[in-house]
Amino acid sequence: MNTDQQAVLHPASEALDALTLSRLAQLDPTGQSRLVQRVLTTYLQSLARLRQQITDSLDQADLSAVRLGAHTLKSSSASIGALQLSSLCALVEQAIREGQRERLADLMSQLHGEVDRVDEAVRQLIAN
Repeated sequence: MNTDQQAVLHPASEALDALTLSRLAQLDPTGQSRLVQRVLTTYLQSLARLRQQITDSLDQADLSAVRLGAHTLKSSSASIGALQLSSLCALVEQAIREGQRERLADLMSQLHGEVDRVDEAVRQLIAN
């Protein structure tokens, strides 16, 4: 097992699920293609874009766009092991679907905090 794969198996933070990252690393057993690093780098770019999209859409009271952004972030986060972030996105989707606008402020606060945590954890993995 190379150094890149060892870093993947031991994420710097509990923001990322080690088993999910391990499965991702298994797709590139030698690490030669740097698949994990490429996936994580792409994820970071989409994380920043989706966070801004969700925030802007909420500011504009476009709940349909908030829900779409949360849905997209939910899926991509689950694929890299950001399971808590994925769950929060699902709760945002549910609150919008069920018309529970009063829950959104608290959920969005939690979501932004988790985005920060995931962003930091992913950056640490890429740096290793």
